[in-house]
Amino acid sequence: MSVNSADPSGRFEAPKTVDVVLVKAGRTKIRYPADLLHDDGTHVVVRAAWAGAGVRDFGFVRFEPGDVFTEHYWRDRWYSVKEVRTSEGALKGWYCDIARPADVAPGEVVCEDLDLDLWRSADGRTVVRLDEDEFAASGLETTDPQAASAARAALDELERIAHEGDFEALLT
Repeated sequence: MSVNSADPSGRFEAPKTVDVVLVKAGRTKIRYPADLLHDDGTHVVVRAAWAGAGVRDFGFVRFEPGDVFTEHYWRDRWYSVKEVRTSEGALKGWYCDIARPADVAPGEVVCEDLDLDLWRSADGRTVVRLDEDEFAASGLETTDPQAASAARAALDELERIAHEGDFEALLT
């Protein structure tokens, strides 16, 4: 079901706002409002402005005020993918969080971050695995080996897709 689809009279609904809640180690890391663009029961898509404070420079990409994130969450996948664009609409790339499948409730999308991340630049030349040290330090491999295995498999899958080139196909 597309939230922005036309109703029988031909009018379009305004996007509904939901809160995106990113949880890490049992605590809310960040909560921010986003426009709900799509929810088909498995795949949820929201759009939000950069919710961080100021500029975040990773060296290979900068997230800054005005950037727009179109975020894809799934109820059955161990990751989320955020398409990142400048305020002018230029594609910067995709930031992928390895996470438990999203929990979607009325008015919110909750995603539990499992520390592993992947960045793929818009041109596909830069693919970077991130935060593997944080993942190792989290202790998840001891406390929940099945989740740790699913997280590593998700990171490997995303990296393979990122190198194959058709990353946008993942988002459909």
